[in-house]
Amino acid sequence: MGTTEIPFLDLVTVHRELREELRSAFEVTLDTAGFVGGTVVEEFERDFAEFCESRFCVGVASGTDALRFALIAAGVQRGDIAVTTPLTFIATTEAISQAGARPEFVDIDERTYTMDPESLRAYLETDCTRELTTGRMICKRTGSPVTTIIPVHLYGQMADMDPILELAARYGLTVVEDACQAHGAEYFSKREGRWRKAGSMGRAAAFSFYPGKNLGACGEAGAVTTDDARVARRCQMLRDHGQSRKYFHDFEGYNGRLDAIQAGLLLVKLRHLAKWNEQRRERAREYGELFADAGETVVRPHVPLWSRPVYHLYVVRIAEREPIQKALAAAGIATGVHYPIPIHLAKAYETLGFSPGDFPVAEHAASQVLSLPMFPSLSPGQQERVVIRVVESINATTRRTPVSEPTPGDRL
Repeated sequence: MGTTEIPFLDLVTVHRELREELRSAFEVTLDTAGFVGGTVVEEFERDFAEFCESRFCVGVASGTDALRFALIAAGVQRGDIAVTTPLTFIATTEAISQAGARPEFVDIDERTYTMDPESLRAYLETDCTRELTTGRMICKRTGSPVTTIIPVHLYGQMADMDPILELAARYGLTVVEDACQAHGAEYFSKREGRWRKAGSMGRAAAFSFYPGKNLGACGEAGAVTTDDARVARRCQMLRDHGQSRKYFHDFEGYNGRLDAIQAGLLLVKLRHLAKWNEQRRERAREYGELFADAGETVVRPHVPLWSRPVYHLYVVRIAEREPIQKALAAAGIATGVHYPIPIHLAKAYETLGFSPGDFPVAEHAASQVLSLPMFPSLSPGQQERVVIRVVESINATTRRTPVSEPTPGDRL
């Protein structure tokens, strides 16, 4: 194993460039001793809501808290079903379970890796039935009510929201966006004739500010965005032990507040986020040009006309991933796999009763996706070295074996 020469993510450079701004923000909190809540948190919430083109933002302690609070505040009840996709970080389904609901899955689009609207349509029309007395959608497999759809905006690209929202309206379902990887991503809504920001299209949305995100804290942090004042107020109470005012607890809540130090640091970084996102887009374009001659051996990210992604991750698909990843590591190039095991096959969810082959597109993708170095300060020279090593490794290990496309009935 060689020394890492090209990191997967470079936070050191970002913090070095912003050192004085970050130091000043930190000192403000030290000087005022307002460590929990207060004006700094409120300022960040106001500015991030404006960035997301939402009316409200509620800062919380993590992206997982944001998902859980958004679901509860949007009306998810114990025993409900929330439908999402299996190619995601486990926090999506943890939040569903911790809200008292049950996750069900639909397959992903094979090119964007986000929720496939046709798979969602098939699930609602075939696997569910409408209860005559209440009008609720009931899952035939479990007998539980289906109430919520959670499209995951994955790798920095939004899901195809128009048809998802249309299906939600038709069947009386609530949409909660998992925007934890999509700070600043945009979607062109044909229904509205305009571009919409991640976090502005569902009844609520959840963001993570884990350090490696496009907008990352120096620790754990998250936020819920919404246009619904009642959802926002509920989230404010959920994060603070269910308090409507100090020591008046309307219900059991959580200790999930955004602290002022993280809010101050996030405020500094938020001013640079649009620039960083554009730099990530430039890095993605450069990767695309460099990979253009690699042919079918490397499947590059697909960007539909309705999408403006922010490339939280730059994910390619390679038929023989493991030897390629090992060769890159030996050459000092760090990579990642997001994600090697679809959630429906994770040990944590084996009691749900899913099996290999249930979601073939997600399973096929999970066996081939490889995340390459991606960060704003990634240099053209570094990118060229990455691509050269990828192509050389493929030629050496697979003899240019093309990536096979998933077909219905594929089994891993």
